[in-house]
Amino acid sequence: MCGRYVAAAPPSEIAKYFAAAAPTETVLEPSYNVAPTNDVYAVVERDEERRLEPLRWGLVPLWAKDLAIGSKMINARAEGIAKKNAYRHAFRKQRCIIPADGFYEWTVVEGPEPRSAGGRSGRVKKQPMYIHRVDGEPLAFAGLWETWRGPERSDEPLYTCTIITTSANETMAPVHNRMPVILPPDKWEQWLDPDMQDIDELEKFLLPAPSSLLTLYPVSTGVNNVRNKGPELIIPQADVREPGQLPL
Repeated sequence: MCGRYVAAAPPSEIAKYFAAAAPTETVLEPSYNVAPTNDVYAVVERDEERRLEPLRWGLVPLWAKDLAIGSKMINARAEGIAKKNAYRHAFRKQRCIIPADGFYEWTVVEGPEPRSAGGRSGRVKKQPMYIHRVDGEPLAFAGLWETWRGPERSDEPLYTCTIITTSANETMAPVHNRMPVILPPDKWEQWLDPDMQDIDELEKFLLPAPSSLLTLYPVSTGVNNVRNKGPELIIPQADVREPGQLPL
């Protein structure tokens, strides 16, 4: 899955990288700890124009009765996505790219040893890892977007999105069994084109990225707190167990 990621680049740079029109009004603050339900930038194609627009992370299907469902739909599994009621409309016509500098995943590491033979048994802790491209280029997560107008479909439109995940590649597998679908540049045009509705062909895009594309390292557990948003969160940690820290 992908539950936190980094989006710190200025919107003008993101728009240029993806050959999209930059947003004219809403400017989101850089965040090194994007969390579910936050507003995020996404590249979409509407009215024959590629745009960078703010969306709410956590897809709310057009038929949903409650906005809260979005917090459970931050990720969409690639397997069978074209047939799932929550995603099939967006997969056919409303695909997007969600730019990221990198993302976080948590792996289990060994906790401290017991103090004595008769003491407590060893425990485990969850260690956050920061994953990014080896070359430092932005990541292009495959996503879907949707418009929600309230339970009666009469409210002002709310635009939401989700990140598609697939099975992990060799780099990610020791950390987690899932990872975001990362689209290469030669797939962007087809992926964003709403007239491209060949489901069989689109499903071929939903594969793990090459293992050589990504690298990762441990970072501070400060990322566990969604209120922490600063660049210190991606500083590599030489020792994954901080002095005096108890296991989680």
